[in-house]
Amino acid sequence: MPQITLPALPWAKDALAPVISAATVEKHHGAHHAGYVKRVNALIEGTDYADLPLKEIVLKSVKDPKARGLANAAGQTWNHNCYWESLSPDGGAPSAALAAQIEKDFGGLDALKEQLVSKGAAHFASGWVSLTRKDGALHILDTHDAETALEHGHAPLVVIDVWEHAYYLDYQNERDRHLRTIVDKLLDWRGASARFEAS
Repeated sequence: MPQITLPALPWAKDALAPVISAATVEKHHGAHHAGYVKRVNALIEGTDYADLPLKEIVLKSVKDPKARGLANAAGQTWNHNCYWESLSPDGGAPSAALAAQIEKDFGGLDALKEQLVSKGAAHFASGWVSLTRKDGALHILDTHDAETALEHGHAPLVVIDVWEHAYYLDYQNERDRHLRTIVDKLLDWRGASARFEAS
């Protein structure tokens, strides 16, 4: 049985429509994400990585010059796991504790949303934009390709995919509109709050 598995989506494939279509979710989760999981399992078989949890595979492989392919596949698997957990058709609002930290670090939720959208829209080429926690403060971090927040010692609270496969079927080249709509309508603040309180 494979060591690393593809997590089931936390909602139905059409639950995010019309912001993210069922066709995009099916291709993104069932092809892109599943492909990374398959590649991780193929690359760790029979190696020192075989019995490690995904988080440890990510952190160990990025420091291993001989494991570049594994680092890419593991990073993409981790980021996608976080991405699906960051979305919800009914994500509620930040908890009182998270809301207070957002107010302290960004001046309020609207300002945080603006920074998430602008950072993600300005990101060059493929990657991710995340709301993270490190050293007691919140940060907005953009990472390239398969790079993860973990590598920088950040705990991810919200992770948004800015690779073209995440939005091109629905938004073509309008990454900024895609980000704006996700940030306004689909972020799972209940999940982010739980991660904040556990970090």
